Amino acid sequence: MKLKLAFGMAALAAAFVMAMPAARADALSDIKAAGKIRVATAMGVPLFAYVDAQLQPAGSDVETAKMIADSLGVKLELVQITNAARVPTIQAHKADILVANLAITPERKKAVDFTIPYATLDIIVAGPKDVAIKDYKDLTGKRIGVTRATVNDMMVSENAKDAEIVRFEDDATLITAVASGQVDLVSTQTAVLAAMNEKKGGDPLDVKFVQKSLDLGIALPQNEPKLKEWLNNWITEKFKSGELPAMFKKFHKRDLPADLLSRKD
Repeated sequence: MKLKLAFGMAALAAAFVMAMPAARADALSDIKAAGKIRVATAMGVPLFAYVDAQLQPAGSDVETAKMIADSLGVKLELVQITNAARVPTIQAHKADILVANLAITPERKKAVDFTIPYATLDIIVAGPKDVAIKDYKDLTGKRIGVTRATVNDMMVSENAKDAEIVRFEDDATLITAVASGQVDLVSTQTAVLAAMNEKKGGDPLDVKFVQKSLDLGIALPQNEPKLKEWLNNWITEKFKSGELPAMFKKFHKRDLPADLLSRKD
């Protein structure tokens, strides 16, 4: 009887162990074991991520993703998404990290984790030269285009409640809307404005006012301290070596702030 009981308990224990899911390693170990890193980036953003003349992904965010994969010694799998899908993609673990001109904000930090800043951008309101706009209050009753789920969208929604806000799914669609005359006023970033004016032709849109200067972080799932530490160390190393600033300047024709590493995440 005792022998049968012992065998029965052993069988139950074995069945319990088999039913348990396999223990998951941390994200950094998983990436190294898989031999590849899935990096999400928002395509259609001038200078940051776009399709070049050879129909290949290019831009500072794409190059940053390549540099990270090279430093890890793994292959790069580029996950191309829209601006609106940036945070959800990381929350759903559809990518290991996100390098997609995503500004570090308190609201986003509730959903995903961020590294120290790796780049910056200025968001602005722009419009025709003869339209007098100096602040949000001047947007009352006016039609302004924004890219959905961006800081631009949030700031215009909060500060210009009486404006007619037209939301587009990505920067490429917003650029087309300006070029085709669907909107005259936009809240965007300086790199996108340059692309708008190039495609629009004729009288260019002017910067009316700067809404905010933003620090951009690499986003990753929460509770992945080893991956975050590796990325923070990578940014610090590549910034101090000059590789990251040189690459950024190649695309944006401007320098990264000298105090970038001292800014809080």
